[in-house]
Amino acid sequence: MNRERLMAAEANFLARYPEGFASPQMLEIAKKHKVEKMKKMAQDSFSPGQFGNADQVAAALVKVVSQSSLVSVFEKPKFRDAVLSMNDAEKIHLAQGLRDFLHGDQARGFGQMTGLLEEYKIAKWPILTVAPIYLRPHEEVFVKPTTAKNIIAHFELTGLHYQAKPTYEFYRAYREQILLMKRTLSEPLQVDNAAFCGFLMMVMEEKESRV
Repeated sequence: MNRERLMAAEANFLARYPEGFASPQMLEIAKKHKVEKMKKMAQDSFSPGQFGNADQVAAALVKVVSQSSLVSVFEKPKFRDAVLSMNDAEKIHLAQGLRDFLHGDQARGFGQMTGLLEEYKIAKWPILTVAPIYLRPHEEVFVKPTTAKNIIAHFELTGLHYQAKPTYEFYRAYREQILLMKRTLSEPLQVDNAAFCGFLMMVMEEKESRV
């Protein structure tokens, strides 16, 4: 990790937004992304006691994906159509994978979901990581391909090599690096991980606009 670049990013961000994510501009962005609504939806849909009905879990995941501003408008209908075409056994497989990823053996759950979604050609990083980031926003990470690649390159995150094909190994390593970066910075940036990655993206975009 290039600590110097990270500290410079923090200084530039706080010079512009002294209150950090509590600033009016940042609160307005959070409102536009319906952050609190999406968190509540995930908590209501994916708590441990909600996994008794696979159809219900699959429908809830489609709803979260469809309403999330984090997921591409091109991926939303593809995921919805894939789930609609799944048989009962596949929906059970999807629900079990999500349950394990959120509440059990993460590696097994991630692999189970990925394997099933690969059959429908919709095993995409945003689809796989959108529910976790809303359910546990301070612990999990959302992987948006372009953002992840740029963060790795700009902040020189060693040992991380982005892959278009989702793997739990990359997810775990990327999450570890994001959490380490966040712990390095001051209190105004101790926010949920989606917002933190948004901060990293903002400072990179601002740097590019000045070049």
